[in-house]
Amino acid sequence: MELVVHTPTTAPDGARQVLEGIAAELGFIPNLAGAAAGSPALATGFDALRRAATATGLDPVDREIAGLAVGVHVHNSYGVAFHSTRLDRLGAAEQEIEAMRAGSAPSDSRQAAVYEFAREVAVRRGEVGDKAVAALREAGFDDRGVLDILTECAFATLVGLIDNLAGRVPLDDFLRPRTWTAGA
Repeated sequence: MELVVHTPTTAPDGARQVLEGIAAELGFIPNLAGAAAGSPALATGFDALRRAATATGLDPVDREIAGLAVGVHVHNSYGVAFHSTRLDRLGAAEQEIEAMRAGSAPSDSRQAAVYEFAREVAVRRGEVGDKAVAALREAGFDDRGVLDILTECAFATLVGLIDNLAGRVPLDDFLRPRTWTAGA
């Protein structure tokens, strides 16, 4: 299904205001937000979950690792490109980013715990095993930290659902250098 990537000019009432708010906050409207704007309800939910994920107490690198793990394991090209780009901008090693894009956890034990937990959330549809939770606990995450990672996983899953339904939302220019295809 091809989804229209809306702008504030083309979006239906209710979604227009959401896109304007995103543009005011980010300085642009990501194509994925524009695609969600075909439904005011989805646009509103997308933006609320985006804001919630941003407001967690997570280290930004941990947040991006969780999003990348979900993207890789639900075959979400937009999310993988986005989180790879963010990790690069946050100073993550290229070797680590490429390993995660290939489906492997990073070498750092804390980051690996985040990646594996997020992978299980995606692959097992939330039925995360005790081992993944124990690894997060050992890495220093309390209940809030675990739930904050879950918040990022929920947002990354929503992004993946939209991207997959659309048969791929066109990548924004800044994401194109990190284009990703499942299995590649």
